Amino acid sequence: MQMRVLKDVHRIVERRELAPRVMLYRVVAPLVATARKAGQFVIVRVEEGGERIPLTIADADAEAGTITLVVQEVGKTTARMARLREGDAFVDVAGPLGAATHISKVGTVACIGGGIGIAPVHPIAQSMRAAGNRVIGILAARNRDLLFFREEMRRACDEVRVWTDDGSEGKKGLATDALRELVADFGKVDRAVAIGPVPMMKFVAKTGHELGIPTLVSLNPVMVDGTGMCGGCRVTVGGKTRFVCVDGPEFEGHEVDFDELSRRQALYREEERASHDRYMKEVQS
Repeated sequence: MQMRVLKDVHRIVERRELAPRVMLYRVVAPLVATARKAGQFVIVRVEEGGERIPLTIADADAEAGTITLVVQEVGKTTARMARLREGDAFVDVAGPLGAATHISKVGTVACIGGGIGIAPVHPIAQSMRAAGNRVIGILAARNRDLLFFREEMRRACDEVRVWTDDGSEGKKGLATDALRELVADFGKVDRAVAIGPVPMMKFVAKTGHELGIPTLVSLNPVMVDGTGMCGGCRVTVGGKTRFVCVDGPEFEGHEVDFDELSRRQALYREEERASHDRYMKEVQS
């Protein structure tokens, strides 16, 4: 039995496309599947000598010994990952890492996922509902093609609302509009969790603060080791330096310096794009 587990570990047992350039992988990682909690992540290496990338655990099945990862193709490593198939395996899957989401019964909780952020908000919605909260899921994206996990979120939440920038599915508007609508409908929202692009989290956190709603955001800056050693993931929260990999990834949104975070996120954007383009030329030649 031990030899079988060692042979299969980190193997991809399911791979499917959720949206353009967004892939789901269900991966054998029994120890991670058993130990993980909502909000935690893993560090993955696709191949020997490859880049280490942080990926939030979107779901897990302790009995099957698998975790679910949702990955958006952005740079070379995620492009390389997109070319893996069922039966292939990652070299490393290290985790669970990061501080787990504080789960407690508070009342009505809005779990807001913007684009790729729908995946990491899913396990938080599951846990918040299991704790006895009324959980309203909000799926937000630029258009309907970028939405996914509709059924998964409906199973995890008491209610799910869909908003798109262009109105191609659900209501037309932004995640901030969705949060204001919830307050209008319920009178009070006791907690919000927003995960998605930095601008989306910035303005949802600002809106939540204006409405008196404690609003958590989950950050995903540049990260190397995942243990607080490299300092690449440092952010400013409440005027103090924090390290996302060990102090987060979740923080009170109104305390995050999003402008600084945006600048740091853009530091290697050109290099990331160039690396991706070189890799694509190599695989196409």
